Amino acid sequence: MIYFHWIAGTLLAAIWLSRVIDTSLGVRTLVNISLPEWDRHPSTLTGNPRVTIIVPARNEEVSIRQALSQLLALDYDNYEVIAINDRSTDRTGEIMDDLAASSDGHPHSSKTNLRVIHITELPPRWMGKAHAMWSAAKQSTADWLLFTDADVMFRPDCLRRAIAYAEAERADHLVLFPRTIMKRPGEKMMLAFFQLMFVFGHRPWKVADPKAKDHIGVGAFNMVRRQVYEAVGTYEALRFEVVDDMKLGKVIKNGGFRQRNVLGGDLLELHWAMGARGVVRNLTKNFFAVMSFQSWRAIGFCVAAAFLNIMPFAGVLLAHGLARIPYGVALACLFFLYFGMSLFSDVRPWYFLLHPLGTLLFIYTMLRSMFFALRNNGVEWRGTIYPLDELRRGLV
Repeated sequence: MIYFHWIAGTLLAAIWLSRVIDTSLGVRTLVNISLPEWDRHPSTLTGNPRVTIIVPARNEEVSIRQALSQLLALDYDNYEVIAINDRSTDRTGEIMDDLAASSDGHPHSSKTNLRVIHITELPPRWMGKAHAMWSAAKQSTADWLLFTDADVMFRPDCLRRAIAYAEAERADHLVLFPRTIMKRPGEKMMLAFFQLMFVFGHRPWKVADPKAKDHIGVGAFNMVRRQVYEAVGTYEALRFEVVDDMKLGKVIKNGGFRQRNVLGGDLLELHWAMGARGVVRNLTKNFFAVMSFQSWRAIGFCVAAAFLNIMPFAGVLLAHGLARIPYGVALACLFFLYFGMSLFSDVRPWYFLLHPLGTLLFIYTMLRSMFFALRNNGVEWRGTIYPLDELRRGLV
């Protein structure tokens, strides 16, 4: 058994130490456009390119008024907002129409406008969100398309700073990471684990490297040049993708276009889920899709997640003598990552102690996502069931 602990502990120490080094060096290269140096307008050479902000919404009556009101108050002077009411059964569409008909409370409404599209039927072999965004993009002739969500809150200078950076970098696709609002301990625990694994798997600092396969896409802020959007096949190429935001980033990166991602402080805020149960519920739709709807991949993820994230804690208790040292190194690396995370979020370093519990809940979420998809022979999201066979055929 001592040989097992030496081998397992050394492997875990090597993996987490390499992640710490890579992350520490990589995060420093990410640009934060909330800093004073990016408080500027696009250069005179590029002018103020036209932007269409596309906001799909289905049953979002709680957040849609505030989200659209903030979008209509942006301090950029050449944009429009297209809001899509995607078959809502609540007051979402009514609130959209009310905002479109009134300029009260929108100090910049004279410079922009809100258009509303009502979708009453979903065509075959389309995901609802992908179809909504495709429908809106067809109505735009802007230079840039910004795809966002109905629960994302924008600071007034967010778009202006993003356009200034994108034009300065000659980017084709820009992702701005939102500040995730975390209110309860359960959601902090789970989202801390999620963010750690996201960085572990996608390495945002490698996205700009054309030789690296790393790509990025975030539903809160996916901004792409129109000609690039059309070159990769528009959202029609992603018509049956559950994880459409990441796949948009993937097809753009695979197309050889310039992809960039930036930090933004409080330029963009999102309260993604309420409590641990909310995180589990929201991820149930997506998680099995991330594994390409393949059971062996989902089970492999669970085994790997348990080994990487729980074994360091178990090993330091079960091993004896010097065999505990490599497990201790792995735990020190994990704590360092949590400490680094605390500098950019509301997650305090002591949440490191809850890391094994967060791992178990994510394993449960993956198994739950797989179970429901296989049992229902499809994925259910907001009242619509998408057949599993068609989802597999629609994968990019």
